[in-house]
Amino acid sequence: MKVAAIQHDVQWADRETNFRHLEILVADAAAVGAQFIVLTEMFSTGFVVDRDDIGEQHGGPSSQFLQRMAREHNVWIAGSCPEVASDDPRPYNSLIVASPGGETHRYNKIHPFTYGGEDKHFRAGTQQETVAVGDLRVSLSVCYDLRFADEYWRQAPDTDLYIVPANWPASRREHWMALLRARAIENQAYVIGCNRVGDGGGLHYSGDSMIINPLGEVLAQGGDAQTILFAEVDPGVVSSTREKFPFLQDRR
Repeated sequence: MKVAAIQHDVQWADRETNFRHLEILVADAAAVGAQFIVLTEMFSTGFVVDRDDIGEQHGGPSSQFLQRMAREHNVWIAGSCPEVASDDPRPYNSLIVASPGGETHRYNKIHPFTYGGEDKHFRAGTQQETVAVGDLRVSLSVCYDLRFADEYWRQAPDTDLYIVPANWPASRREHWMALLRARAIENQAYVIGCNRVGDGGGLHYSGDSMIINPLGEVLAQGGDAQTILFAEVDPGVVSSTREKFPFLQDRR
């Protein structure tokens, strides 16, 4: 399957501007054959964690945008946004995966970024999620989750590809790149890390998005400007890698 990671800038708390911008980029990715497209964390607002009005209803405008893009371009597409459930005014940082038929799957970020204050305004999710995207088993995580290897380990036996949409600041870019490769190597799975570029909330973001294979080899990498990364992802490569190097069986 041909996958794409759209490394894009985000206008702060301006959904409509971001939708218009991303429409063009999603169309560009689909036009060259991408079947699964990953956007960044909080793709429609930026990492706004200091406002109580940033949440949208479950199935709100950001979810509807992803569904529309999926249907229009006959692709799977993923990105996170702040979604409010009915029992609490605080939103989840919800990673939504929309199918070509418009159905959606959700993962609520388990680890709010307390260092940046996300925990004060966002709820923590409780459940890991793996989604069947064609013949790929895709496990979902968001940004700060990347630092918690044990959760990736638990999902590894049923995972071909991990996706990690992010707003990871440039000041810790070396951590981002090292952890993405580590998650691929230790779990013998593909990893797509899709990080934003530009400035927002007083932080600078350097991109450094990557698509990595089960041996930890970087198939595609972005710099610090807007770009679209492409790679071919094959679950057969995951299986053959694990058969040749049966390391997962020794995990305790």
